[in-house]
Amino acid sequence: MSLSTPFSRRLYLRIWLAVVGGIAVLTLTVGWAWRMAEEQKAQTNQPFVPPSREMALRDPSGKLLLRGMATRQPAEPGEGVEFRIESDTGQTYTLQMAPRQPRGEWAGGRPGGGPNQGWAAFWTRPPFGFLWLLGIVSLAVAVGVYPIIRRLTQRLEALQRSVQKFGEGDLSVRVPEQGQDEVADLARQFNAAAERVENLVKSHKSLLANASHELRSPLTRIRMGLELMGGQQPSPAFRAEILRNIAELDQLVDEILLASRLDAREADVGTVELVDLIGLAAEECARVDADLDVSASPDSLEVRGVAKLLRRALRNLLENARRYSTGEITVVVHRRQGRAEVHVCDHGPGVPPSQRERIFEPFYRLPGASERAGGVGLGLSLVRSIAGRHQGTVHCQDRPDGEHGACFVLTLPLAPGAH
Repeated sequence: MSLSTPFSRRLYLRIWLAVVGGIAVLTLTVGWAWRMAEEQKAQTNQPFVPPSREMALRDPSGKLLLRGMATRQPAEPGEGVEFRIESDTGQTYTLQMAPRQPRGEWAGGRPGGGPNQGWAAFWTRPPFGFLWLLGIVSLAVAVGVYPIIRRLTQRLEALQRSVQKFGEGDLSVRVPEQGQDEVADLARQFNAAAERVENLVKSHKSLLANASHELRSPLTRIRMGLELMGGQQPSPAFRAEILRNIAELDQLVDEILLASRLDAREADVGTVELVDLIGLAAEECARVDADLDVSASPDSLEVRGVAKLLRRALRNLLENARRYSTGEITVVVHRRQGRAEVHVCDHGPGVPPSQRERIFEPFYRLPGASERAGGVGLGLSLVRSIAGRHQGTVHCQDRPDGEHGACFVLTLPLAPGAH
């Protein structure tokens, strides 16, 4: 992991780094400016005494009048300058010079000068020069840090706008996923949650529309039958048809209610207990006259779950196989990699690979399937919902022996301590 990874993944570290860096630059600059101001102030308050230098005084004809060593004498600021000259003969002379005019006045009086130059010199002297420098550096730091902070907060504003649109009903809105920090992770979680909500809403709308259609079909047949009967005594065949439609209607209502309860995670769907999967499979296979193969399994294979739901899942798989199979149905129960697997294999027309995921959608039937064949398209959808409730999976695959047909595999986690 590179050193920059923590900063790229942590938004607060990047903001902290930007602020601390700005403060550090400002502090160092202020310290440097303060030091320079103090040094300049010290040089102004303490007179500078240069070393002695040799001096020669000549008249207009070039004749040497005086030669010696000249030394500048200390003086207070604003006073004149005094030099002490010691000649070669040992005599001492004093040279005094009047104080020079202030810089502002001198600048204003010389060619090209003006009063603004005096004011400029005044504002650049300590402490005003230090204040100007501090202000310029502060402005530079503020201008430099703002784009960094702004770039970090723009994604938060985009997320805020998307959440607002989502709350207003636009379920298709998504947030751009940029970066790897907390904002990017929040955007990914929001997109995943929004997609889940959108799919659930679409699923509920589809469930309502398809349920209305499926409920209307048997009710219409019952109503038409009663109208055709015209108060006469129904024949046995007609009575059987009416009972079949009522049973279909009752099954549809039951499956819709169960699907709704499984979608609601907080709904109570039964007591979780230890369930012997082999015993459960034996009972359901006996009901539809299917072959059970437990040769690769121990005496028992226990899973934790709701017994009536697991029974419903296995029953739906067996009824689906019986509905489309033209031969025997085989159920294989065995253990694989710490999980229990139930294989329900038939000799039907099989399921095309492109349809093996769609058949688990609510109210979906394979192309060409007839309503008269039985089922309303909720059986396999309930199997997937039940498997999900038990942290399991279900999928469709080809028969392992290569024969014609389909094989549905229900995988469930074994109960802790199961052997």
